[in-house]
Amino acid sequence: QVQLVESGGGLVQAGGSLRVSCAASGRTFSSYAMGWFRQAPGKEREFVSTISWRGGTTFYADSVKGRFTISRDNAKNTVYLQMNALKLEDTAVYYCAATADRFASTQAGSYKYWGQGTQVTVSS
Repeated sequence: QVQLVESGGGLVQAGGSLRVSCAASGRTFSSYAMGWFRQAPGKEREFVSTISWRGGTTFYADSVKGRFTISRDNAKNTVYLQMNALKLEDTAVYYCAATADRFASTQAGSYKYWGQGTQVTVSS
């Protein structure tokens, strides 16, 4: 069993930066690929970014490519999402998720464990 706890969300002005973190429990964190998803009010949950178990492979949604960076520190059981040049449309609840294998995935169905989410609000 893996428990995921997100932190670092908050209110930021458009054009600003924010880093959200996801701390995982359990000794198997380094064996799992991780991902970030988001859900805006009235919209479906969507893929944001994913990283493989050792961090060698990453993928991004087109809407965040070049602005967001995913990374992980397996020694700290933590995955990060650095968000720069934030836009109003980035406002959402951001969820961290863990697969049960090593391979990065853009599909929500690949993820077995989910955090409770952290709110990111971008203001004008």
